[in-house]
Amino acid sequence: MSPRWLGALAVLLFAMTIPMTRLANGSVEAPQLPPLFVAVGRGAIAGLLALVYLWVVRAARPAKAQWPWLGAVVLGAVLIFPLCMGWAVRVVPAAHAAVIVGLLPLCTAALASWWLGQRPGLLFWLAGALGSALVLMFALGVARSHGADHWVSADAWLVVAMLGASLAYVAGAALSRQMPAAQAISWALVAALPITLPIAAWSWPTEAVSWQAWGAFAYVAVISTWLGFFAWYAALARDPMRVSQLQLMQPFTSIALSVLVLHEAVDASTWLVAGAVLLVVIWGQHAARREMK
Repeated sequence: MSPRWLGALAVLLFAMTIPMTRLANGSVEAPQLPPLFVAVGRGAIAGLLALVYLWVVRAARPAKAQWPWLGAVVLGAVLIFPLCMGWAVRVVPAAHAAVIVGLLPLCTAALASWWLGQRPGLLFWLAGALGSALVLMFALGVARSHGADHWVSADAWLVVAMLGASLAYVAGAALSRQMPAAQAISWALVAALPITLPIAAWSWPTEAVSWQAWGAFAYVAVISTWLGFFAWYAALARDPMRVSQLQLMQPFTSIALSVLVLHEAVDASTWLVAGAVLLVVIWGQHAARREMK
């Protein structure tokens, strides 16, 4: 499979994460699985699968210098992102969450530039400021129209979730230069097992929930937390420039899947803001590449 098709597959798999998290958690009015259980349980299931995988391929243990990078992946991908996303989508629709998280590529580029010592110029930071302003106005406008302050707090959780994902992407990319990408995410999941396993057991749901919620939980555990990274990292390793651009379509894909899977009603303003954020992200990434040449 070509890297672009592999990358497109990964984007589609990741685009299902927000709708599936919403389906697993339910809403405030119709709760399903506890957000804490979904967040740590997905890491526990993926970690056990990763442990078997590492044993089968006889993977070498990470070097001492690689553990800080693994710790960053654990913090971002296994803890911060799933916890904050789970709490947020209990309150806001999945399509709304997809718009807020649409700045992820720009956020990742900004974190990478700071962490890896790159110095993008003024246009990149202007794009970041404009994108942030668009998302902030959208979030406040929606919260005001619903007359609910808890929407604002949910949007704050989404921003923290996005920062966690950016942290995991940058650390994972650095690790993938030192070991096979599949082993990088797998070692991070295994390293997190002493945290995820006991908390998942403690937070195991005591009330009956729908089979759809359990199916969505299985998806975010096996696909979103583990196998999706196999396709994504493999594609990035073969054609990073073209493949990274595919992530720009993830918010639109998530919104469309929210309509198809969750039957959410999406108004024109959501699509318009998502489109505006996409244009800003494209501008910011283009400016960063041009200014750092």
